[in-house]
Amino acid sequence: MKQQSAVTIAAHVRPGETPALRELLASMGDGVANGSVLDLAVLSDVHFARFFLLEETTDLKGEPMPASLVYLSDFDVTAEEHLAELASAPGLDRVFGHCEGYTPDDRLGFLLTHLVKEQARYVNRPGRGALQIRRESELRDAIEEFLDANMSDLAGRDSLAVRAAVRHFVESDPSLEWAREPEPGPSLGHRLREWAHVLVIAFGLLLISPLILLAAPFYAVLLRRHERADKAEDLLPDEETVQRLAALEDHVVQNPFTAIGFVKPGLFRKMTIVGVLNGVGFAARHVFNRGSLAGVKTIHFARWVFLDEGRRVFFASNYDGSLESYMDDFIDQISWGLNVVFSNGYGYPKTRWLVLDGSRDELAFKHYLRRHQASTHVWYSAYERLTAANVARNEQIRAGLYGDLGREESERWLQLL
Repeated sequence: MKQQSAVTIAAHVRPGETPALRELLASMGDGVANGSVLDLAVLSDVHFARFFLLEETTDLKGEPMPASLVYLSDFDVTAEEHLAELASAPGLDRVFGHCEGYTPDDRLGFLLTHLVKEQARYVNRPGRGALQIRRESELRDAIEEFLDANMSDLAGRDSLAVRAAVRHFVESDPSLEWAREPEPGPSLGHRLREWAHVLVIAFGLLLISPLILLAAPFYAVLLRRHERADKAEDLLPDEETVQRLAALEDHVVQNPFTAIGFVKPGLFRKMTIVGVLNGVGFAARHVFNRGSLAGVKTIHFARWVFLDEGRRVFFASNYDGSLESYMDDFIDQISWGLNVVFSNGYGYPKTRWLVLDGSRDELAFKHYLRRHQASTHVWYSAYERLTAANVARNEQIRAGLYGDLGREESERWLQLL
């Protein structure tokens, strides 16, 4: 079993170098990385990785903010191993060389200095490695080729006999030797650490529960006061922005998504979003860890990250299908969850009691996301033709090779192919 890790690196761009960096990133991909400057595909056990540029802007007080280059990746090695490998990657100087403080003499030191901690992170299926995903796809292809080639011989046989023939094929093919044993599950140490984390959080909440109950009425009053005073900006994204973003999407079955915005001013909103994201992080780690983020099953990886001393927050994900269907999934399945997080962002459609309204105003919500979306020219996927459903099905196919299955169970297993 692999244990996925992630890194987020954010660095300010040197004054005057934003146009050159923007041009460089555009040459590195059209929504999918082409490996021309820095080949993300050679990094070990990476699931997804991307570079994107946050343009120069001003904060809510009108203070200037420099452009930033951001790198995100999800992988199966340790963060230390990944960063060491990234630091030695050819082309790194050309990319981060536009950033303040970067020197070729201390690449790893620069990366470590500019690491940003994720507030919350979602993994579709913890423990499922990138190599496992690619291999199980190859296994399915090999089994289907075997079945196609032997269709006449297998016709008329019952499901038990067909499954036995498939197992014999897998056991006799040297290239599939790795598939002859089930994928290892989580270690005892890992399970104990996860349970310990749950118990520590639960015990801590139990200790402070009297304070929470005491503070709840005051929080509710302050929340409604802030919500009534909030300013929602239902502004159409300009057509040029929409076309530019659309040109970077739908090149493969997956897409990257990145949206960034300012946290509403004031201590109340800052404390609210910190608390919310802590809750999201706990739920993603211990509750929504079986292929579904509160009903949304098309996300492979996602993260929520503060930038610029907490003034801004971004959400980034790797998902299946079009952006339109992705947004519809969220609105239909987890509208309340969108509101809990995004309602703390400046300009978000107005909510009630943190969970109501907001994204239920579908057009206003979609306009908000498009206006806050960052362009991603450079994005790498290790298995770009596989949806999350494909990945889960392929894992089931491999698992179905082992153990004693009855006739009906064998029939259901064959239907996966």
